[in-house]
Amino acid sequence: MHRFLPYAWFGGRCVPFAEATLSVATHALHYGTGAFGGMRALPNPQDPGEILLFRADRHAKRLSQSARLLLTDLPASTVLEAVEAFLKANQPSCPIYLRPFVYTSDLGIAPRLHDIETDFLIYGLELGDYLSPEGVSCRISSWTRQEDRSLPLRGKISGAYITSSLAKTEAVKSGFDEALLLNSRGKVSEASGMNLFIVRDGVLYTPGVDQDILEGITRGSVIELARHMGYTVVERPIDKSELFVAEEVFLTGTAAKVTPVRRVECTDLSSDRPVMNALRERITAITEGRDPNFGHWVTRIRIK
Repeated sequence: MHRFLPYAWFGGRCVPFAEATLSVATHALHYGTGAFGGMRALPNPQDPGEILLFRADRHAKRLSQSARLLLTDLPASTVLEAVEAFLKANQPSCPIYLRPFVYTSDLGIAPRLHDIETDFLIYGLELGDYLSPEGVSCRISSWTRQEDRSLPLRGKISGAYITSSLAKTEAVKSGFDEALLLNSRGKVSEASGMNLFIVRDGVLYTPGVDQDILEGITRGSVIELARHMGYTVVERPIDKSELFVAEEVFLTGTAAKVTPVRRVECTDLSSDRPVMNALRERITAITEGRDPNFGHWVTRIRIK
């Protein structure tokens, strides 16, 4: 059972969560004409009156770009101002996940993006580990990741997540925790809502943006951090068979953070994950404000 935060940002102000309601005729509900983001926030372990947001500027920029794909204007500054007001209203005392959402709020029935009203909201919920930190089992999905020529994959368009939903349910119903989707060329693309990395001979590999992936913010952070720590990172197509022979396989995402893959289909993977463990420990230190070298990745908001 999700524990939602008591206030939502709705209609340009903070209102009680139960009052942030939409009409059943809302355009975005019927046509998937919305775009969302996801942010992790937690109270500063050294100062509970301060909230730490990981890569807030990147998240706000991506949501602004997603809004442009819906032909609407949502400046990143507007997103950040609303997030700050939202956090001050809720005063969270535990780790939370924020869901900002820009959407067509019109009540018309025509599938369109022109001459239509749009709006922006934020809600949040308490969230610890989205996936087990001990590792997840994955199956290769029978569903194929969409192509950018059919959907604008540079944004988190809500309608695109029907494929993720089908893949996730297929995986869980068949005894796995998560799904891995191949793209239309048969290469590994991503999981249902996470990016993927493998380690072979000490080198990190991850599908590039030409493999129909979402340009994940945690993914980009892991790439930059890994290179800073001295690892070689290569963005290239990944074959399905590489998943079974890799030394390490792990997933990254705002909700998932850095999560190991312990099994792919019927193949158990090694539980020795030195590269992933080093990266996860460093990312955790950064998000908790304990790494001055990457202090610029953390936005600090005073709520008390």
